[in-house]
Amino acid sequence: MTALATGDPSGPGPSGAAGPAAPAARPAVLRYAPAVAGYAVIVAVLLGTGTPAVDLARWTGYLLLAVLLPGTLVFRALRRRPHTLVEDLAFGAAVGLVLELAGWAVFTAAGVPHLLWLWPLAVLAPFAAVPRLRRHWRVSGYAPVPTGWAWALAGVVAGFTLYLYESFLRVNPVLPTDEGQAQYIDLAFQLSLAGAATHQAPLDVPQVAGEPLHYHWFGFAHFAAASLVSGVDLPTVFFRLGVPTLCALAAVLVAVVGWRVTGRPYAGVVAAALMFTVGEFGYENGVRQLFGTQATFIVWGSPSMTYSWVLLLPLIAALGELVGRARGSAVPALGRGAWVLAALFLAASTGAKASSVPVVLAALAFVAAVSLAFRRKLSRVVLAAAGLALAAQLFATAVLFAFESHGVSVDPFSGLRPYVLPGRPAGTTALQWVLVFVAFLLNLQLRLAGVAALLRLRRWRLEPVQVFLLGGALAGPAIYLLVGHPGSSNQYFTRAGFAFGVILSAWGWVELLDSAALGARGRALLGAGAAGFAVLLTAVQLRFPAASPATPSYASVLPLLTWAVALLGVALLVQLCWPALVGRWPGLAGRGPAMLLTAALVAGAPGLVLDAAAANRFPNGGAYPAERMPASRVAAARWVHEHSDPGDVVATNVHCRAVVSGWCDARSFWLSGYTERSVLVEGWAFAPRMVGLPDGPYAPFWDQERLRANDAAFTAPTVAGLAELRDSYDVRWLVVDRQVAPESPTLATLADLRYTNARMAVYHLR
Repeated sequence: MTALATGDPSGPGPSGAAGPAAPAARPAVLRYAPAVAGYAVIVAVLLGTGTPAVDLARWTGYLLLAVLLPGTLVFRALRRRPHTLVEDLAFGAAVGLVLELAGWAVFTAAGVPHLLWLWPLAVLAPFAAVPRLRRHWRVSGYAPVPTGWAWALAGVVAGFTLYLYESFLRVNPVLPTDEGQAQYIDLAFQLSLAGAATHQAPLDVPQVAGEPLHYHWFGFAHFAAASLVSGVDLPTVFFRLGVPTLCALAAVLVAVVGWRVTGRPYAGVVAAALMFTVGEFGYENGVRQLFGTQATFIVWGSPSMTYSWVLLLPLIAALGELVGRARGSAVPALGRGAWVLAALFLAASTGAKASSVPVVLAALAFVAAVSLAFRRKLSRVVLAAAGLALAAQLFATAVLFAFESHGVSVDPFSGLRPYVLPGRPAGTTALQWVLVFVAFLLNLQLRLAGVAALLRLRRWRLEPVQVFLLGGALAGPAIYLLVGHPGSSNQYFTRAGFAFGVILSAWGWVELLDSAALGARGRALLGAGAAGFAVLLTAVQLRFPAASPATPSYASVLPLLTWAVALLGVALLVQLCWPALVGRWPGLAGRGPAMLLTAALVAGAPGLVLDAAAANRFPNGGAYPAERMPASRVAAARWVHEHSDPGDVVATNVHCRAVVSGWCDARSFWLSGYTERSVLVEGWAFAPRMVGLPDGPYAPFWDQERLRANDAAFTAPTVAGLAELRDSYDVRWLVVDRQVAPESPTLATLADLRYTNARMAVYHLR
């Protein structure tokens, strides 16, 4: 789950310059200790949340043999020279996920998904048989990894896993244990997509059998493939194993990609900490997130986001290599294999998250525009890379999404508008807009303050790869501000851009630290001071939480702005006292900017802690919609899963999450989620054709004849009606929630009652 190996502790420092000559290799027990420690934390957390040990063993074997091994072999064949073992394994895992997706598509489309465990042989056999490929099984010449780098990365992985324990794993049982169990509303829908992917390629909408799913579903195909290959039950994969694994891999990839792109090892691990240790500068009650989040909540609330990062990060590395390597970098070039890697990760990114490729395309366009404006020329390599990204985007738009907008529309500043009070004088309104925009930047972009430092140090003369990272970092929030979405899904563009931004921000911090010329003692003191500052801020926020309104309003941004003013006041006070402090401690001279930037970067440290603490009061999404998931419902659904064929269609009398003033809130996904079967008509609100309609989740179903036939099977069943369901719609099972409405007594004479509990009944059509 983590892949960290240490080497010479006197290796590259923050600047990436070589240290003294490496001593004899350290014992393997010490070199691999960070990896073992990170893995041990993940295992302990999973065991502590009831994950069976046998499932952990199967999962580990699946990761090693069906993802890591084939992917690493292919990556080694594509890259020119080895850099570090951890890079080979991290990139190899990402390549393995792309290959797994291709294997899943072939085996599932052929109707033999149960044989998917054979797909790695398509890679392993050639690498065992062909002499030129056989050499990639064992590689020498790896560069040592600094011990501090490896342990710091292990700490990031362990810390974020503990956050997942508090915010997600502990409060979400694999299967509900009582009738009052609550669950974030989207989880059952996402589980249903993974369930559909265990036997469909491409996917249909699980809640409306036969309705094409024009959506980014590749991440859920991964969960399905993982379950099929490992033999671990899909809910265990979804609610336990999948999310921590993807998060750990994403953290390692940030670190190795940051090292590769910048040429500086510690820029990578700082970027990982900015992404997975420091949270949003929100300073409210830890329940709502004003303008969304970068990693908080969303990594488990929408695990496809994390899956998309795992593909986007190595794509950034490959395209960064093509755009232009960092000057003076000692990291070996990828070589021509960068083009193949870029194509692979672009192809997989198209259906991983719809926000990834547009941000990549914008970043490449930004490089081209800057080059044309300041150098009066266009790089053919950049144009070719942009053409590759454009082709990927056109494929996604036309094939995967079938030109569905999914509710996205051009609606500038829609994410900021709810916080600006209407009906105020023009001057007051303008001031509110300015303050809300500042709040947005502080909330989501404060961790990118290192970008400003880099621009100042470089006097705005950036290298091409830095321009590429800056383009992505700007494109994400720019697209968010330009477009709107009824479910605020435009936030995902900021998350895609954030992957670019944290690397560039960490690069700026490392260069500023170099300019400060801190020795080992100075760096230790700076680190201790940053940790102390983070602990102090967190303790204050836990002791005095800043509650904010339950609905968006201008008052919602006041806690954030108040704390920003307070911290700015402290910074100004330190600035006024700085000459005296330097006089007392001359070693501070020239180190003020590094200290100030470090403080700014860790100012959001309370974010993850507050979110985890809020899970005790507002589990399963806090103020986001939570759905009751009674154990009796899930028990009936699991019975159907165990006694039905994958191609069977299920019908139910439950369509509504709730009925409000006579209107059906059609966000009911539990049956398709836990049966892993298509439902004739369940909740239709998330079908692509429905998203963005004016009535939202209350819009009526588009096929009233199908809905009538479905409901008649429960309220007024007839031989002809049930035959129509069986012959025209392939329905084999009827699932009744008697608390919603009891079935007609006639149904028991026309179908076989196979399962009942205090609430549910399951019938099989004859």
